[in-house]
Amino acid sequence: MARSAILNVMVQAAMKAGRSLSRDFGEVQNLQVSMKGPGDYVSQADRKAEEIIHAELAKGRPGYAFLMEERGVVAGEDDQHRWIVDPLDGTTNFLHGIPIFSISIALERQGQIVAGVIYNPAMDELYTAERGGGAFMNDRRLRVAGRTKLTDCVIGTGVPHLGRGHHGNYLVELRNVMGEVSGIRRLGSAALDLAYVAAGRMDGFWEESLSPWDVAAGILMVREAGGFVSDKNGGNDMFDTGAIVAGNETIHRALLKTLKKPVTAR
Repeated sequence: MARSAILNVMVQAAMKAGRSLSRDFGEVQNLQVSMKGPGDYVSQADRKAEEIIHAELAKGRPGYAFLMEERGVVAGEDDQHRWIVDPLDGTTNFLHGIPIFSISIALERQGQIVAGVIYNPAMDELYTAERGGGAFMNDRRLRVAGRTKLTDCVIGTGVPHLGRGHHGNYLVELRNVMGEVSGIRRLGSAALDLAYVAAGRMDGFWEESLSPWDVAAGILMVREAGGFVSDKNGGNDMFDTGAIVAGNETIHRALLKTLKKPVTAR
């Protein structure tokens, strides 16, 4: 697969940060960890990966702005381009020795996501997408799954935990969805959830209380694999609402409908 120059810059940054995370993952018990909030940890590995990504992207495209999980907003001379970066999506998995975590890098141009990279260094799976150019995993073209009935589907989700999300509302949604599908999965990395939807490994996904860096690359990945992504109202305000629903056209529509149902006795 031929990659554009900009995608090569992103892949190089992700791979370099991935090597750093892999080394730290092998010594996960020795990491110094600090509290950032209830149930939300940030480690030395997280910060180191972000420094690597920032340095590589800034060298490759000087002047571009950044929106990063740890550093927040970093202004740039070029106000048309912005990198959106999560250096370690799935920090809790990482710190518990669970090999389901990822690096997520997206490029936003004039408000549109035009390129995305999601990399799981533990499994050496590299997901890439460019607007209009399709989505790939390790150079294999991706397509969303073709199932059209919720009863045949495995759906991914993000479960709210201590200090995050509205637990009561989520339990209503979960009860409605679990009564319609063949399985529900919770990976612990929204970026990988969306990559798995793009790859057809999961048929759909929903979550809320997310940040732009959690989903920016994944939104493009799903769309370039032929899927649909929206907020829970069917709109395009994922960054503002923090909520996301994804799947192929039929499953996306069915999930939106199911999530809005009131709880019924079963």
